Amino acid sequence: MFNPSRDQARQFLIDAWAKRRNRLPGTPMDTLAADLVALHPEYHALLEAEDALTREWTPEQGETNPFLHLSLHLAIEEQLSIDQPPGICAAFNILQSRRGDRHDALHAVLECLGEMIWRSQKNGLPPDGEAYVDCVRRAAG
Repeated sequence: MFNPSRDQARQFLIDAWAKRRNRLPGTPMDTLAADLVALHPEYHALLEAEDALTREWTPEQGETNPFLHLSLHLAIEEQLSIDQPPGICAAFNILQSRRGDRHDALHAVLECLGEMIWRSQKNGLPPDGEAYVDCVRRAAG
C-alpha cells in the first residue's frame, strides 16, 4: 500500500495543480486532484507559493490546512468510486440530491470523515465505517 510522506502528498497536489495551470498532461489522479483544487480558488496561491512544502497551518492560526482539506477530498472521491465503506455512495447520493450541490455535499462528508478520524485517533480504535456512513445519512436529514 502506498503511504506517502507529508512532503510527497503535498508535492503531488502542487504538481497536479501546476500541470493543470500549464496545460500539461497528467494521470487520472492528477486530473482528479487538479479538479478538486479548481473548486478551491482560495488555495491556488497557497499551492503556488515557494513555501508550500514547509508552511504549517495550525488551528491556533485559524486557517484550514489546504493540503489536509484536499487530501480528505481525494479520499472521499476514492471511497465513492468503490463504495467503501459500504453504503457511502447511497448516503452521498441522497445528501447531494438534498443539498443540490455536489461540492457542498462533499464538504458535509468531509466533516463526517474528519470526525471519524478524530474519534479513531482519540480512542485508539480502528476507524468506524458504519458511524461514518451514519453521519453522512444524518447530514442528508
